[in-house]
Amino acid sequence: MIERYTRPEMGNLWTLEHKFRTWLEVELAISRAWNDLGVVPEKEWLEIKNKADFELDRILELEEQTKHDVIAFLTAIEEKVGPASRYIHLGCTSSDIVDTANGVILHKAGSIIANDIDYLLKVLQDMTYEYKGLLMMGRTHGVHAEPMSFGQKLAGFYAEFARHKRRWQLALDDIRVGKISGAVGNYAHLSPELEEKACHYLGLRPDPVSTQIVQRDRYAHFFSALAQIGGSIERLSTELRHLQRTEVLEVEEGFSKGQKGSSAMPHKKNPISAENLCGLARLVRSNSLSAMENMSLWHERDISHSSVERVIMPDSTILINYMLRRLSNILSNLVVKPENIQSNLDSSYGLYFSQRLLMLLLEKGLARQTAYEIVQSLAMKSWENQTSFETLVRDDPLINSHLNDYELKDIFDPNYYLRFESQIIERVINEYS
Repeated sequence: MIERYTRPEMGNLWTLEHKFRTWLEVELAISRAWNDLGVVPEKEWLEIKNKADFELDRILELEEQTKHDVIAFLTAIEEKVGPASRYIHLGCTSSDIVDTANGVILHKAGSIIANDIDYLLKVLQDMTYEYKGLLMMGRTHGVHAEPMSFGQKLAGFYAEFARHKRRWQLALDDIRVGKISGAVGNYAHLSPELEEKACHYLGLRPDPVSTQIVQRDRYAHFFSALAQIGGSIERLSTELRHLQRTEVLEVEEGFSKGQKGSSAMPHKKNPISAENLCGLARLVRSNSLSAMENMSLWHERDISHSSVERVIMPDSTILINYMLRRLSNILSNLVVKPENIQSNLDSSYGLYFSQRLLMLLLEKGLARQTAYEIVQSLAMKSWENQTSFETLVRDDPLINSHLNDYELKDIFDPNYYLRFESQIIERVINEYS
């Protein structure tokens, strides 16, 4: 199922073949930089450039023997290049290659995710305008509160993902670094100038100060940002799940011809996509915790982070790519049911006008506690007797002694709750556009 919603290029980034190809890009950038500095002769540089290659199976065969993937990789390349290979990996340690390649791959993966966020924002913006003016019940604690528009609800999610876009750009910029500074980051056998040249060829910035690795606070930032995106995907998915409950049924996931909801109950149409996304958000969150645990390494580095990152780097980026695209698909095919939205508005007998009544009584000079008790008494009577709140209010002598017919009519106008809707939506779109 993931293949239906994941862009092929995201999965391709995390193949073994692509990983080693990116390592080779890094090695070539370093050799080129050495050539620029006059250390690698032109003849040898051209030989490296033209001959450097590998077969994946050969690397894996060598790794069985060496138990070291970088050495296996270098050996496979040396077999292709010949004597000029002595200038490959010159002065470097394994992490110079691995972490710099990670910067390249993570930035590419992050750029795909940035595009996915943009697409979701377009879907949410279009829906915000489409459902502007559609009055629905706002709920707090799962209980009817006051009306709002479905457009306003969607605008809130638009703003949330727009904030993620800003945060994600910061995380992407933070991860777009390389390090070619040697075994403990002191450039003993390299130089900052070489590092800057090589990183430039790779589209990266040099990490201003590294140890044997790029420090893992950058990775923690990256994976925490992914987890936050996952959290908002879960929040929107949870909202859709609640709105699809039989007792509510204000929206419904698209249900294609031939689709089945239950092996036992033929009538079932379940919010399976939203449920899937809620579950996957848990994985992305747990991976972000692993990234934070990787921050604390021994001295200039140990290797405890490596095994973790081999899992979380592909998993979290592929998952968020999948989740964003699947959420966009859910929303694009969402079935909105205005008749049920109206029915649910009516189901609490107009009690949502209670604060409007309270406010007007306060304007008339009643003490707040007195006014609150008057309105609450009528509201409880309406709820318990399943009677129109408006009818009870209009028939109450005490209310009539303070409010005239025109004022009462104004209180029970549902359009009152839409009076700032346009301003809210335009403020959101302008803020984040």
